[in-house]
Parts: sequence; C-alpha cells; structure tokens
Amino acid sequence: MGEIDIIARDGETLVFVEVKARVGRSFGAPAEAVSPWKQRRIAQLATLYIARSGADYCRCRFDVVSVDVDEGAPVVQVFQNAFDAGAA
Repeated sequence: MGEIDIIARDGETLVFVEVKARVGRSFGAPAEAVSPWKQRRIAQLATLYIARSGADYCRCRFDVVSVDVDEGAPVVQVFQNAFDAGAA
C-alpha cells in the first residue's frame, strides 16, 4: 500500500517523517519532491497506521527531512509540520 520512511514519537505527538535526498539541484531541492499527491498519500498511510495500531486519538505531525548531497558533507534539514494532513 505504500511506506512511511520514519514513524517516531516526540513527546505525546506521533510524527510521520518523509525523507528525501538529492544529488545536485537538477530536479529541485529534496523537500520540493514532497508534492501535494505525496502529502495525501502519506496522510492516508498515517491514518491506516493509527487505525491498525489501536490509537483512538493522538496528536500527529508530518515532517520532511531533506538531504542535499552536492559537494562535501551532506546538508540535512528538518522541516517540522511540513504540511497539514487536512490540507493535503
């Protein structure tokens, strides 16, 4: 059905994380690859995960981790609350 890269807890918040990496900028920045379609898909998978895990209610957050591997050491950026599942 799909995959969520990372599922973690930040205190009482369940965090669903999409990780995107790019070498160079030919196809844009890594975080730009999390399109509205991808956001909706992650939200659907998160809903399924919550239902199957038995959690009736929990706070959720959708983060994106961007890994830019251009020259030298990779540059990692974390975008907390990168998108709202209701708007996705």
